[in-house]
Parts: sequence; structure tokens; C-alpha cells
Amino acid sequence: MECYVGLDVSLKQTSICVVSGTGSVVREGVVDSAPDAIAAFVRSKAPGAIRVGLETGPTSTWLWTELRRLGLPVICIDARHAKAVLKMQINKSDRNDAAGIARIMQTGWFKEVRVKDLDNHAVKALLASRALLVKIKRDLENQIRGLLKNVGLVIGRAKFNVFAMRAEELIAERRELIAVVGPLLKARNAIEQQTDDLDRTMTVVRSPDFLRALNQRDCVCTIDPPATSYAIMRRAGPYRGENTGPGKDDREELGTEARN
Repeated sequence: MECYVGLDVSLKQTSICVVSGTGSVVREGVVDSAPDAIAAFVRSKAPGAIRVGLETGPTSTWLWTELRRLGLPVICIDARHAKAVLKMQINKSDRNDAAGIARIMQTGWFKEVRVKDLDNHAVKALLASRALLVKIKRDLENQIRGLLKNVGLVIGRAKFNVFAMRAEELIAERRELIAVVGPLLKARNAIEQQTDDLDRTMTVVRSPDFLRALNQRDCVCTIDPPATSYAIMRRAGPYRGENTGPGKDDREELGTEARN
């Protein structure tokens, strides 16, 4: 029998509703939010499912990938689009939301969301971790600078190891400053070491997967040809702590591209 399935996913449990081709409810149930449990329910209660729908959410990428691997015709839809339909229901509940999503699948009035694979999310997580470490290190440095300025000590322009050496020189033989600034310097040095360790794992920066991830971040879903890969590499520079502001040659190149 032709049927359609709606999944209302939460972290612990997932409400499932199966509707027929006319929109009437055939089966309902609640299972654990695990791909195997969801797939077992759908295969037993809706073996002829045409579409299985779920909304975008924290676990949608994982569930979509695993359900696809298990052979289910799963479709991910934008949660904001689904909300416009589901808010018309009188009673708001997980059970009713699952029925609403199932009817969205049955009518076909939806726009499918393109779900990135887990490899792209792994690259994104790597970049996000690197950016967070850089931010923490910068915040620590700004805090140290502010504390020292209160007592008339200015570190000045200092990068990399020069900052730590300059700060240690200024607080030398001053116990009150060592007690305050010393722990911050140790934390900064630890963060810097973790950043360096993470940098050594980013040799993937030259691989097509990394370039594809940067392209998708800019809503371009193809790998740029070699002639433009340099611009992509410059886009990755800030994540590696590089200063990639456009120089004269870059501005001329951008101007040429704009005129073309």
C-alpha cells in the first residue's frame, strides 16, 4: 500500500506517523531516536513507504545519513517551512507534528534540504575548533594587556612567543603581578600548544575535500579549477592564523574579475 511517513525527532525519542495516499492516519508510534529503531518501525508498519520526512535539527544529518544507508527514502525538509504548516494545528504535540510532517510528505508541498555528508561536517568541526582556540588565545592576551596597563606596563606590539617573553619580563620580581598574570600566561601557552597540535592535523587543507567544504560554505557546490584554487586557499588562511588581507595584486585581480 502506498504510504508516507513523518518523523518528529527529539534527542531521546522520535514520534512516527504513517498516513495513506489520501492522508488518513494508518499507524502511529514512538521509538528511540536511533536509526535502527526508526528503520525497524518503518519497515514493519510501512513497508511500501514512498517518502519518509524529517525536519532539520541537531541530529538530522546523522539520522538522514544512517537512514539512507539502511535503504529508506528519507527526505529532510526545512524546519522553518514545516513550522508554517504545523502551527495551523489546534493542539501542538510531538504526535500531531509527526502526523503533519507525514501529510507534508503525502501532498509533496515541501522543498528538500540538501544534507552535507559527515566528511564535510568533520572538516567544519576542525575549522570551528581551530577558530575557537584562536579566539580564546586572543581574549587571554587582551586580558593580560589590560591588567598590565592598569599598573603602567605596556607590552606593545608582540606576536607569537614574543608576547609571552615580554609579559614575563614585565612581571618579573613583582609577586602581585605574578599571582594574577602568571596563571593567564600558562593558560595562553597551553592554548597555543593545542593550536599548534591542531595545525599539524590540518594537512587536509590541500585536499579536494577541504576545498569542497569551503566552497559549500560559500554556497558553491563544485570544486574550483586549479586557476582559482589560490583564492580558495586564501579564504582558509584566517583559520590558520594568517593575515590574508588583500594586497595590491589581489585588488587588481579582483578588479579585473569584476570588469570581466
